[in-house]
Amino acid sequence: MSETLRAAAFLDKGGTGKTTTVAHLGVALQREGYEVLLLDLAGKQGDLAKHFGVWEAYREAIDADEAWPNISTVFDDAWGTIAEKLGEDAVADLVVDTEEGVDLIPAHPGLDTLDADLGTVDDARDRYSRLEAFLDEYVDPLGYDVVLLDLPGLTNNVSYNGLWAARHVIAPVEMGPFEAEQADALRRDLQKIAANFDVEIQLSLVLPNKVDTRTTLAEEYLDAFREEYPEAIAPDLVPYSQDIRNATEAGRTVFRLDSPSKTAREARAAYLQAAEVLVDRLQGGDA
Repeated sequence: MSETLRAAAFLDKGGTGKTTTVAHLGVALQREGYEVLLLDLAGKQGDLAKHFGVWEAYREAIDADEAWPNISTVFDDAWGTIAEKLGEDAVADLVVDTEEGVDLIPAHPGLDTLDADLGTVDDARDRYSRLEAFLDEYVDPLGYDVVLLDLPGLTNNVSYNGLWAARHVIAPVEMGPFEAEQADALRRDLQKIAANFDVEIQLSLVLPNKVDTRTTLAEEYLDAFREEYPEAIAPDLVPYSQDIRNATEAGRTVFRLDSPSKTAREARAAYLQAAEVLVDRLQGGDA
């Protein structure tokens, strides 16, 4: 692994807040002085780009057949040849700037068929390590401090590529029995990958998300998560906040709100704390 730190947001379930988590942790890291790149592998909807208000412009480029190369291109057998012909512009053409200081490689409709395309690759190591090869050879030399991946909310060839490339997992979880089951299933899946391919992938950050602390049941689940994942649990929870939803719909994170509510301020603080311990854990610390 390179000096560039990597982590992937993943849980085999949709709607847990993976995209929101990647966006906010990315901005939190940027505010702590890190150069950050975000990759959206979660599907063609472009939700991560929508978080930063850049999806419409990128979708226009897609419609005009100008969004090439794109994130799906880097998995292609011919990527090495494409990159050689494009030279220094190979990765630069993939990256979109945002107004919040982080760089982004957005999702693309080519992700729709990527899982099936990867399924035709006979060699399992080749099938699952293509994203890692792209990051090693083409992204790491750009000098980013942290790369965060937003993965699909299901286990498939694309998410396996993200897990293999990142080796560290961020799991946003809500406070409920199904989320607890999914977090446990994730831990088992990571152990299975390690056993089958001799690749260790760590559950580095379990982030309690959209927590309504007014309910006794939420507090009980929160205590259970802290007991079950003492080495991975985030230092603080992200409370449910309407401001987060409103900010997302406006194409920004809560860090850009001029008059944040109490819950939005608490969310900001939680993301900043989570970003700090995430970096420490990615570097091999015990925080």
